[in-house]
Amino acid sequence: MAEDALQVADLRYRWPGQAPCLEIGRFSIAAGEHVFLHGPSGSGKSTLLALVGGVVLPERGTLQVLGTSLASLRPAARDRFRADRLGIVFQLFNLLPYLSALDNITLACRFSGARRQRAGDVSAEARRLARRLDLDDGVLARTASSLSVGQQQRVAAARALIGSPALIVADEPTSALDAQRQCGFIDLLMAECAHAGSALLFVSHDLRLARRFARTVSLDEINRAGGAQG
Repeated sequence: MAEDALQVADLRYRWPGQAPCLEIGRFSIAAGEHVFLHGPSGSGKSTLLALVGGVVLPERGTLQVLGTSLASLRPAARDRFRADRLGIVFQLFNLLPYLSALDNITLACRFSGARRQRAGDVSAEARRLARRLDLDDGVLARTASSLSVGQQQRVAAARALIGSPALIVADEPTSALDAQRQCGFIDLLMAECAHAGSALLFVSHDLRLARRFARTVSLDEINRAGGAQG
């Protein structure tokens, strides 16, 4: 049986000098499962994603990502784990403005040999994903700083998907897209995750998107702290 993509138990996290903003008794995502997680601003969504990515560590409890306790890893090992096994669509994109769109997509494979190996022909795979996201060769040749917000968001999604990471984490990934592109984007994201067998944690405050997912989770319902930041 495949390991769960995410297992959280008795987790507590507080930012320095603050009251706990996350206290989650139990939350899990099965291997290959697609989950829509929602909550208002300040409910702790971004904090939870920082924990899933190993950017911060819980004060208490356990958090296992793909069967690995991130708290047991040294910082360099956490960085390697994240590069190899997670694909993250950041809310603020985190593109390198002076690189081309194509180079931003393939950057994930430069940092991870495992993803480079899974991608095969990295340039061809990047272009395939870009075409599916309605990014043509002209857009791929432009620097990230010259792209529209919507184009940057789709470049960030292609970067997260390349190399078939086992868990895709998407933080408000459709906020800069119009309604028609939102539907197409989610369809593509789910199709690519299904093709690779990747689990998907899709985080948004927009409940209109929840109907496209088989499972919807409210962070307010699983977070006993009630949220404070993020």
